Amino acid sequence: MKFGLDRFLADPTLRQPLRGRRVALLAHPASVTEDLTHAFDALAALPDLKLTAAFGPQHGLRGDKQDNMMESPDFLDPVHGIPVFSLYGEVRRPTPAMLDTFDVLLVDLQDLGCRIYTFITTLRYVLEAAASAGKSVWVLDRPNPAGRPVEGLSLRPGWESFVGAGPMPMRHGLTLGEMGHWFIRTLQLDVDYRVIEMHGWQPDAAPGHGWPLGERTWINPSPNAANLSMARAYAGTVLLEGTTLSEGRGTTRPLELFGAPDLDAPALIATMRALAPHWLQGCRLRECWFEPTFHKHAGKLCAGVQIHVEDAHYDHAAFRPWRLQALAFKALRQLQPDYPLWRDFPYEYEHARLAIDLINGGEALRLWVDDLATTPDALDALSEIDEAAWLEEREALLLYR
Repeated sequence: MKFGLDRFLADPTLRQPLRGRRVALLAHPASVTEDLTHAFDALAALPDLKLTAAFGPQHGLRGDKQDNMMESPDFLDPVHGIPVFSLYGEVRRPTPAMLDTFDVLLVDLQDLGCRIYTFITTLRYVLEAAASAGKSVWVLDRPNPAGRPVEGLSLRPGWESFVGAGPMPMRHGLTLGEMGHWFIRTLQLDVDYRVIEMHGWQPDAAPGHGWPLGERTWINPSPNAANLSMARAYAGTVLLEGTTLSEGRGTTRPLELFGAPDLDAPALIATMRALAPHWLQGCRLRECWFEPTFHKHAGKLCAGVQIHVEDAHYDHAAFRPWRLQALAFKALRQLQPDYPLWRDFPYEYEHARLAIDLINGGEALRLWVDDLATTPDALDALSEIDEAAWLEEREALLLYR
């Protein structure tokens, strides 16, 4: 198969409309060609392309920041002599001065298929800015490694944030190119937009189910997105960022496991299986121990649970990471009703609202967890309405069938 970047580089006719126009690139560490050349270097080497600027999202163009809320500076690239602007520094949206450096913005970002992943919010912001300034945006499309499944509550009105770009479920099942079409339609943007589509992407094909295993190398799109297992689990494990439980940052398997020094992992797994065994299908859970070298519970031995989604037991259609993680919170609340689960700290520069609510796009999940009388069926009833509505809404957006 071919990603959008590789097609764009190989076919001069795709670049013909850009002749004589100033071109900028929005990219990150995973923006590489089939032979692992970074998009910035590959595009700068094209004699028929006038590359005048580059932009980096959260964690930077080349990948310079490890944690959330770690800002990247603007700089002049020492190799190509091109200005590189940060969209996760002093600003989140391109300024008029930044917009003045280009006519067409190429967006080449590897997404994870999860609403909270900030690259889709950055896409929204650049589309809005381009519409206001009369600029063009082209997405060089890449796979959604989580594939087409849809899961989770949709973001509620008023809960938009840098980790909540719009009213979609946690697992949206779109590529970045398809997401751009949704933003344009939903926000009613008047912008010149084009997607350089992939060739040969088969999101339902095993064993990758979204990622072309055996064909393309996995490059971390952000520091803790270390492999396909993380990408599959992320729509659930990202909820841990709003809790006092470690999500495995500071270990070699971040966002694939969770735990804390005072967690009773066997009891937690047993309670999860008793409450909703059907929410645990498609994967295997394993009791584990880990000691984070940084971040939450650094230097402390944590009892935890690892989610395994890489072996023959993995069932892509059955696996529901958002429900699995919600169930872990519910089980912990049942075992220890007074457990200090929700982390109260500034999250993505929001100070007035709990991180767990920002992450989930509303209060419903937290309220369900904290109410000991509610059941898994009650959360299913809420989420299934949103999931069905999104499946219908996104149907017209799908570029790959």
